[in-house]
Amino acid sequence: MSDTVATPPAAATRAAPSGRPPSVAAAGWSRGLLETKMFFREKDAVVFTFAFPIVMLVIFGSIFQGGIGDTSITVSQLYTAGLIGAGVMSASFQNLGIGIAGDRDDGTLKRLAGTPLPRSSYFIGKIIGVLVVAVVEVAILLAIGVLMYDLSLPSGAAPWVTFTWVFLLGITGCALLGVAFSSLPRSAKSASAVISLPFVVLQFISGVFIPFTAMPEWLMRIASFFPLKWMCQGFRSVFLGDAGAALEMTGSYELDRVALVLAAWVAGGLVLCLTTFRWKSRRDG
Repeated sequence: MSDTVATPPAAATRAAPSGRPPSVAAAGWSRGLLETKMFFREKDAVVFTFAFPIVMLVIFGSIFQGGIGDTSITVSQLYTAGLIGAGVMSASFQNLGIGIAGDRDDGTLKRLAGTPLPRSSYFIGKIIGVLVVAVVEVAILLAIGVLMYDLSLPSGAAPWVTFTWVFLLGITGCALLGVAFSSLPRSAKSASAVISLPFVVLQFISGVFIPFTAMPEWLMRIASFFPLKWMCQGFRSVFLGDAGAALEMTGSYELDRVALVLAAWVAGGLVLCLTTFRWKSRRDG
């Protein structure tokens, strides 16, 4: 999860050689490098972030073995595809929400607001950090799936194009949702519980640990409203191929609907951020 170390004013932004302040993009890039360095310096956060989905994959993949129905797909391969979606949401929604809540509580946001750093550059930096963590997370899970559970990587370009847009839409929507949710916790101490609880619930009802079609209809309706279910469905289309489509509720991956729902969450998440985000903690008024 993101670390909450206060940023020294000098590190928040650096003047350009001409004496003019850096552009929003340049400042955001610098902030992103700083966010990434701070994250990887926190060894416990690094271990927890990367270890959780890996441990879940190994445990569930070891307990539930064998094929699914008449398909050539194994339960372990199904879990790999689902946990990739959960890993992307963990890196974006959970880590970003907890990290920003910590920055707000320890005064980092308040101090940054008083520096020349453009406010949008702070969020660009956070997104860069999230992208790095998510890419590493996905790479590790794919390596485990390939080496331990005979997961086959797509050989054509079309599946990887699908993977790219599902990944980008999913991580953007979940990151914006994490920014909005960061305003809910009253303090950094409560942020982990407040933000982790809905994420854990969504994993169980979105087809990560339990096949989506095995749940009651009312739970499927709830899960279908949130992005994780659609991310997992999109990733299953990439890594399970045509054989896995029979396991979906409609017998199809419905990629057009996946794109529509994830795009809607990007737009809705942006609206939520603009209307709910706070730079100051509640005790600052």
